Amino acid sequence: MTAPPDPNAPAAASHGPDEGARKRLAPLVIGAIGVVYGDIGTSPLYTLRQCFSGTHSLPLTPGNVLGILSIIFWALTVIVTLKYITLIMRADNRGEGGILALTALVARGTESHPRRRWWLVGFGIFGAAMFYGDGMITPAISVLGAVEGLEIITPQLHPFIVPVTLVIIVFLFTIQKRGTASVGNLFGPVMCVWFTVLALLGLLHVIRNPSVLTAVNPAHAIAFVVANPQLAFLALGAVVLALTGAEALYADMGHFGATPIRRAWMFFVGPALVLNYFGQGALLLADPAAIKNPFYLLAPQWALLPLVILATCAAIIASQAVISGAFSLTRAAIQMGYCPRLKLLHTSAREIGQIYVPFINWTLLVAVMLLVVGFHSSDNLGGAYGIAVTLAMLIDSVLIFFVMRRIWRWRLPVALAIVVPLCVIDFAFLASNSLKIPDGGWFPLLIGAVVFTLLTTWKKGRALLLTRLAEDTMPLDLFIDSIGASPPIRVPGTAVFLTSTVNRVPHALLHNLKHNKVLHERVVFLTIVSRDIPRVSAAERVTIEHLGHNFWQIQADFGFTENPEVPALLEACGRREFEFDMMDTSFFVSRETLIATRTPGMALWRERLFVSMSRNAVKATDFFRIPTNRVVELGTQVEL
Repeated sequence: MTAPPDPNAPAAASHGPDEGARKRLAPLVIGAIGVVYGDIGTSPLYTLRQCFSGTHSLPLTPGNVLGILSIIFWALTVIVTLKYITLIMRADNRGEGGILALTALVARGTESHPRRRWWLVGFGIFGAAMFYGDGMITPAISVLGAVEGLEIITPQLHPFIVPVTLVIIVFLFTIQKRGTASVGNLFGPVMCVWFTVLALLGLLHVIRNPSVLTAVNPAHAIAFVVANPQLAFLALGAVVLALTGAEALYADMGHFGATPIRRAWMFFVGPALVLNYFGQGALLLADPAAIKNPFYLLAPQWALLPLVILATCAAIIASQAVISGAFSLTRAAIQMGYCPRLKLLHTSAREIGQIYVPFINWTLLVAVMLLVVGFHSSDNLGGAYGIAVTLAMLIDSVLIFFVMRRIWRWRLPVALAIVVPLCVIDFAFLASNSLKIPDGGWFPLLIGAVVFTLLTTWKKGRALLLTRLAEDTMPLDLFIDSIGASPPIRVPGTAVFLTSTVNRVPHALLHNLKHNKVLHERVVFLTIVSRDIPRVSAAERVTIEHLGHNFWQIQADFGFTENPEVPALLEACGRREFEFDMMDTSFFVSRETLIATRTPGMALWRERLFVSMSRNAVKATDFFRIPTNRVVELGTQVEL
């Protein structure tokens, strides 16, 4: 017989669930360290060097070193710890984070103010567009910064830096189609080793010069700014490099959850980064000549080659996280109607979030290679880096204000007291980085503007197309009544018509009836709707409505992180006793030939751009994985 628990030992009785929770949390924390913190974790490779030897370099004096270290420490504290870890990660869209999830929350909270909603959503979409510029620069600057350690080993290796970087980048993008499932388990342990090495290298030099720890006192930052206001302003453009990747904490929240990301930062990643920056500062105070590469010169000579290899692995992991983020962002944009359908490939049978988008992959590869060849060094790329990051941070600060007011119902004085200082800090970083525009900062701005134009053109063009199609058709209820009054010949089988408009007759149906003079025995109108939430539960997925005369309306809802598949959808209908025999079902789709005109709607150049994007989009039947041998396409011309 089992003895009853001892009432005098409550602590022992409570250890079981706590121990189990810790065991479940540990792999998520390690995974978050590997995926979430790769970008910000490689910033020590170039940040402090950029401050004192970049485009707007500072004189290397003890006061300036302590002042910059103090600014970096408090920037990490305020922006990463307080803004993202504490505040913005509260704004989850059903567990999902990122700029598009935040934009969806704001759109939901400002539905009663259409004009304000239009501006805020546009603001969020521009922030998402800037991510692609960041996604191009991150692999280039991270891998270059790591490989530049070869020059510290021996100057004779300098000519090999760019070629080796290009080889690594080509390899990185080539393996994307195989997915990250096979190597993803290594990301966490490798980055744990990386951050441990960062901390140890920094601690070694902090012990030699403990006075550097006084930089924690904000008085050093204040004294630096007061004594050198112009230099301090210029230095912010380099200091922001220490914050690159901060938004990844929020964007990857859906993969790991808020708690593992927060704990990884507070107890491991944050302290390791601070120790490394302070160690580099201590080295510069002892040997100003170490500004050549203060990160690699932290290590003894015998450890340089292993450190270069480890840094390159960390840079590849940081780049992988950004590339995967670009794939996920593209899928979300497609689902939300801002991007044409592109070919999406799943790289894992178990993880739905692991996808591969060939067009985005090869576009990024070409852009990254051009950046490496054009800028040659991480110092030069530092001039291009920062604009995208600071714009995204400012946009997040503006959007979170409306979440506070409209979703969380915080009082206005409280929301302003939090957001105004954050916006001031973000704007100061942005203003300083704007000086980098002639030195390469124009690149992410150009990429962001191009992507923003493409996204908004597709969204507006689709709305215009649906309006034009609605003008040439008739209401669905009138059509069904007319069929009941004068029924045509009905042939055996089921006809499924894919349609975007619930209450209008699909063009494909009208053309089929006009030319073939028959209707199938059962006619189904299938509408796939993208919701502004990450995932839709199975219970909410499908809505089936009988319209009369054996016409049926099926609406399937999907979240912006899901990929709709019609065969799986029909299986779900079968479980609800609405059976489909695939061999007895035909899918009818309308294939529009678009013609740009001067009819009021969009500017002619945007209409031509929309037509070009439509021609290059993946067909709906391929995107929704409909068997090609069951598809009938009926064409129609539409003047925009």
